[in-house]
Amino acid sequence: MRNPKGRLKDILDAIAKIERYAARGREAFEQEELIQTWVLYHIQLIGEVAAQLGKAFHQAHPEIPWAQIVAMRNVLVHEYFGVDLQEVWRTVERDLPALKNQIEALVKQLEEPGCYGG
Repeated sequence: MRNPKGRLKDILDAIAKIERYAARGREAFEQEELIQTWVLYHIQLIGEVAAQLGKAFHQAHPEIPWAQIVAMRNVLVHEYFGVDLQEVWRTVERDLPALKNQIEALVKQLEEPGCYGG
């Protein structure tokens, strides 16, 4: 079983993969189905990993919007053909940079001596 720090690094990896193609801009995202699928898939992964961290971890780190992250994953998985791509793009532009910063800070915190999750 992966420890919390490993799972958080999985989230950072997924964000980096999204950033790679999001850098091409909104127009490319709107026009290229493969980029849409890539971004949606990695957002789903972020939500899945967040869910796997568990409620106790979420409660210990309430500064991160875990419930919203998991909810986004659920919408993408269960409403795939009804997904609002404009909302997905807003998430990429608005929410992922902040989430990346929060997760990086949490990883550093978990790397401190005496912290669990290392």
